[in-house]
Amino acid sequence: MDKLKPLNNMLVVTLALNLPGPLAAKRLLGLGATVIKIEPPTGDPFEQYCPAWYREMKVGQQQQIIDLKSSEGQERLAELLSNADLLLTAQRPVALKRLGLDWETLHKNYPELNHVAIVGYPPPRENHAGHDLTYQATQGLINPPNMPRTLIADLTGGEQAIIESLTVLMGCKAGQKGAQRLVALADAVEYMALPVKYGLTTEAGLLGGALPEYSLYETKSGWVALAALEPHFRNRLQEKLQLQSLTKSTLTEAMKMRTAPEWASWANEHDIPLLELK
Repeated sequence: MDKLKPLNNMLVVTLALNLPGPLAAKRLLGLGATVIKIEPPTGDPFEQYCPAWYREMKVGQQQQIIDLKSSEGQERLAELLSNADLLLTAQRPVALKRLGLDWETLHKNYPELNHVAIVGYPPPRENHAGHDLTYQATQGLINPPNMPRTLIADLTGGEQAIIESLTVLMGCKAGQKGAQRLVALADAVEYMALPVKYGLTTEAGLLGGALPEYSLYETKSGWVALAALEPHFRNRLQEKLQLQSLTKSTLTEAMKMRTAPEWASWANEHDIPLLELK
């Protein structure tokens, strides 16, 4: 699979900073594209937030420092875009317009260039400010005062940017050039929140704790995640534990008999989906 490079001979120019865009650019590079990452003289803010991850994402890319607010920088960008197949951005449309990179201008100057634009909110709110935390908040994914354990909008948005990039780049091979796609991070979070919307992972939902065989349990030492969802797993769990009934109370009591590592070993032996929480 590592030898499959469908984007060979394709050039991607990315102005996207922070996380979603660079994640997409890294994947496109892995699929064979040549990626030129343009950063302003002040650099990519993500380098300050998480230097190790920043360095990992840009491996293999051609990094150029260009001041797009200068005439020299605009000329250099024009040279790059004249040969590019895809421009990847993560700035708000109003900022792109100030740089002469709004879609109307881009399409006029580079009719065969494709553009994938990562924005915060879908139109008509595409110029509203936001970040992963606020996008998650709009979908009820925040449990105060706990902060989210992962960056749902950025990671899912990056994946959607990859899909849209592949769509337009594959379109190039079919002679369909000069397309634009918008990826709204708020939409990405809305997609990830569908289990909540349909009640599957709410507190009373089947996968939110209502099912005893799909829940978290404290053990003699540590916690475990039990996911014996399918009937054959559930039946095997009840059989191996020798329980008359499988309820939250019977499982809570049973789990106190061993430590989390011991339960994980036991579950592996009996082919039951249970893991120790780290």
